[in-house]
Amino acid sequence: MQRLIAALLAVASCASIAQAQSSEPISTGPTLTLDQALALAGATAPALDAATAGVRAAEAGRTVAGYRPNPSIVAETENVAGSGQYRGVRSAETTAGLAFPIELGGKRSARIAVADAIGSRARIGSALAEADLRLAVTQLYIEATAADRRLVTAREQAGIAREALRAAGVRVQAGRASPLEQQRADVLRINAETAVERAQRLAEVARDNLTRRIGQPATGALDMAWYDRVEGFGPAQPIATAGTLALAAARADATTAEAQVRLARSQRVPDVTLSASARRLEATNDVAAVFGVSIPFPVFNNGKAAVAQARAQSDQAQALRRVAELNTAQDIARAQVEVANAATSARNASGPALASATEAARIARIGYREGKFGQLDLLDAERTLSETRTAVIDALATYHDAKARLQRLVAAAPSSEETNQ
Repeated sequence: MQRLIAALLAVASCASIAQAQSSEPISTGPTLTLDQALALAGATAPALDAATAGVRAAEAGRTVAGYRPNPSIVAETENVAGSGQYRGVRSAETTAGLAFPIELGGKRSARIAVADAIGSRARIGSALAEADLRLAVTQLYIEATAADRRLVTAREQAGIAREALRAAGVRVQAGRASPLEQQRADVLRINAETAVERAQRLAEVARDNLTRRIGQPATGALDMAWYDRVEGFGPAQPIATAGTLALAAARADATTAEAQVRLARSQRVPDVTLSASARRLEATNDVAAVFGVSIPFPVFNNGKAAVAQARAQSDQAQALRRVAELNTAQDIARAQVEVANAATSARNASGPALASATEAARIARIGYREGKFGQLDLLDAERTLSETRTAVIDALATYHDAKARLQRLVAAAPSSEETNQ
């Protein structure tokens, strides 16, 4: 009788031990929210530094494009080191002056247009880098949060397995169960403890990855309330792709390519170089003015090939813009469906399914204590509960990941005023 009572008390302690396992802290320190992680990552992200440097380079390029050609200093000496009266420098003629290149064909305005287009594309690229960083940090945060939750579930399962082994041992000693029951419980305990080790390693790796991204140790607790929250998602509504970052980048590339066509056309017009000099005649010590004009003669390279190349690149950019329109619309529609499906799966898994599995495990524990259910019934109920909890974690991770990818796809492009600053 005493052995039977001991067995019942051991089994009854399974639930309390499991609850203690679930409350065991994984990390210490204040809670690290997703918004805090995004802010920390934005302050140390090399991708944002690179994008900012690209914007600065584009702004400097705009300044360079507005400069006019520099004048040249011209100096030459003639009729020296010859023979007869030209021996030495007796008959030298020295000319010194300035040459002024004059750009024709609208080259300067064409250069400025190209530089402006490149600057707009660089600012869009900076917004793209911010959106990509937000997606990457969000996904790492989801991974770390899910890993913490999986570790809690694994610890709960290990605690249940240890108590089940202890209860099986008592039942075997009391002669109420076969030794096979104790061996089966021991195998399950070993597997459960192995699962805890795996979950611990995965949680550490996930936090290390998050730490590298945010630039400081992610030792605090993560926002489980945010992870458990599933927002309502109704029927998918059409989203215009015109204002998205992906399409803005394609349009900026097309604008840059078209500006390159204009620049190539302007290069076909030869520039004129005017010069004004003063010549000193050594023989008479007189000074005379010399004026000149220089015009290139486009015999071998008249610029037609450069225009054809720029036009082909512009056609390519326009085609890629149309491809981006199609792909962006398809990706957004697909992402909306994925978010809706993931939200449904997460609500169902964390609602009716989890409640049913929890109640089934509770009934199985009571029945096992009272001798109405066998060990296999108890283990099956506990395994179902563990699998359901894992399914909840996976469903929530899938939901948050799908939502983050949708937000990245529909991220708004900078306004025209911002891109033209």
